[in-house]
Amino acid sequence: MRSALVRTGAAVAVAALLTSCSGGGESTEEPKGLTAAEACGGFAGDAAATAALKAVLGGERFQDFFSKPDKALSGLRDAAAAPWADSYRPQPVTYCGLRPAEGGPKDLKIEVGAVRAAPAVDERLADKVTYFTSGLRAYSSSGLGKLYFSCRLKAPAHEIVVETSIWGPGGVPEADLEQRTRLITLGNAAARAVSAELGCEGDGLATGVPAKART
Repeated sequence: MRSALVRTGAAVAVAALLTSCSGGGESTEEPKGLTAAEACGGFAGDAAATAALKAVLGGERFQDFFSKPDKALSGLRDAAAAPWADSYRPQPVTYCGLRPAEGGPKDLKIEVGAVRAAPAVDERLADKVTYFTSGLRAYSSSGLGKLYFSCRLKAPAHEIVVETSIWGPGGVPEADLEQRTRLITLGNAAARAVSAELGCEGDGLATGVPAKART
């Protein structure tokens, strides 16, 4: 009788071992990292921005990389309330920084800051960037995008122009036009989130994927 029990126990142990080795059991471990809808306050939660974020960083989940959204918004509010002298130069702040959850060399950084005005179209950049229709001015190369929008705040604050800079992963060929669209889509989504947080009026920002501009 005792030998039969021993054999039964051994069989159960072997079966459990085989099950764990074959992957038959379901893992209870939670996926690591943040979803697009969770990262940086969920600015990339809509379908267009989510797809762009996954394509740029090459993954489904992400880890925060020195994001300072509260400081970024506070800096813009201060700029809207401050008198602008010639020497006044507010410093941009990282609104969102992200990396793939599994690590690696790729990263994305979105900075915002107040500036005096949006730049004019520069014909010398025609072969290096693509212009888009959103806000006051929007353009992107395969590594860096810029988007400017006007933010009218309630008195006593005054109108400011917000510069949104999108730094993408390095090593992407300049000829990759789709990367330009991805970066400006993320910059536009972040700009819309910033505008909503500040309560800006008349920002002129596009929804979804900004259209290419005719320059």
